[in-house]
Amino acid sequence: MRDPLSVLTDAFTSFLFGKVETTRLPVRTSTGQAQAVYLPTAAPGLGDSGVIIGREVYSGKGYIYDPFQLYGQQLPAPHWLVLGESGNGKSALEKTYVLRQLRFRDRQVVVLDAQGEDGVGEWNLIAQALGITPIRLDPMAALNDGIRLNPLDPSITTTGQLALLRTIIEVAMGHGLDERSGFALKVAHAYVNETIVERQPVLTDIVEQLRHPEPESAEAMNVAIDDVRAWGLDVALVLDRLVDGDLRGMFDGPTTVGIDLDAPLIVFDLSHIDRNSIAMPILMAIVGVWLEHTWIRPDRKKRIFLVEEAWHIINSPFVAQLFQRLLKFGRRLGLSFVAVVHHLSDVVDGAAAKEAAAILKMASTRTIYAQKADEARATGRVLGLPRWAVEIIPTLTPGIAVWDVNGNVQVVKHLVTETERPLVFTDRAMTESSTDHLAAEDALHAAELEQERRAAAFMEQHLADLDDSSESTVA
Repeated sequence: MRDPLSVLTDAFTSFLFGKVETTRLPVRTSTGQAQAVYLPTAAPGLGDSGVIIGREVYSGKGYIYDPFQLYGQQLPAPHWLVLGESGNGKSALEKTYVLRQLRFRDRQVVVLDAQGEDGVGEWNLIAQALGITPIRLDPMAALNDGIRLNPLDPSITTTGQLALLRTIIEVAMGHGLDERSGFALKVAHAYVNETIVERQPVLTDIVEQLRHPEPESAEAMNVAIDDVRAWGLDVALVLDRLVDGDLRGMFDGPTTVGIDLDAPLIVFDLSHIDRNSIAMPILMAIVGVWLEHTWIRPDRKKRIFLVEEAWHIINSPFVAQLFQRLLKFGRRLGLSFVAVVHHLSDVVDGAAAKEAAAILKMASTRTIYAQKADEARATGRVLGLPRWAVEIIPTLTPGIAVWDVNGNVQVVKHLVTETERPLVFTDRAMTESSTDHLAAEDALHAAELEQERRAAAFMEQHLADLDDSSESTVA
């Protein structure tokens, strides 16, 4: 506080000369104010921990996303739904996301690769680059000592085995098991597990027991043995498809020894299975349950389970129920489930609408690429998107998507580095593009990267100047 003599002196000087000596006040600002003036220097909206996706279209800010970092604070669940028509960038996003996540030592990813061409899955190039051999599930290869996954693998709990058997049968039949068929299956499964101890029980054992049930099974229910045999006949015929039908070889023997579940990336190549056949949801159910009991462990690793053509899971009430349990169970053990679907109508208008809604509710992150206007409106209603986002979806160009992270909605441009480009753009439409088109695209991409580099350098210098100014003010 100034002393009274100084105040009196200043007042007298002002009276004599008609002016007051003034001092320049120091300029004070904050990082937040500086960011408001120049938005590209602002901190990413979802925080600065995780993997870089690209940048926000309207503000120019970097866009960083990681469900493991956001879970519990901004995300109630770490699961993610990716929507959009083919050719808009879903595949490139998935692949770069996985490659960037794998830079963290505590990450591990499983991919169910249901697409591909030239006899290999779409993730084959990435697997090769990482020195990993995909687990190729192919009925023809399985007959010649190919990969097998046993639904009765001892690593799966007895309860899990029975639930999986019921799901396989219900998916194939298109309806739930009645009480009598369910009883016949339960009895056959219990008998096989109790009597076969010198080796892994296999599906052939279940089929044989259903066709020739033990008299004790009938006596326990006080029914005739022929009745028990009749109850299990339809079940036996369905399971016979996995034993001696078009899916034979993949599931009717002990699990193949040597499948590496500790590799950073595990790719199940399902590209040899008809995507439109009933075999695909059955296959995904078996792989999902097998992974639940063999792969997910209570350690410190963060796991990502990415499923291409996920409508096979979500659109079947029986398979969806298995995966609902997996998703609920996985949240406690660091599992992020990524479902890739072309159209939301594929999963919400079918017989599994209730189960689909439950899984969609668990997906707190939604990424929507370009869709037709009517599809965008339907998607907006189901996901509760704001009106402006619904209106912009049909206008999106490839590589740009609407991101909804638990209500934080942004339009984001996905950026691909030169190193990632040959690994993620593997479709023929890309490889057959003209040289001039690729050169122009590369030039545009290089200009964008240079712009971002300059923005980053400006941000660093600007923040350093602010720090110096703050120190001077304090001094």
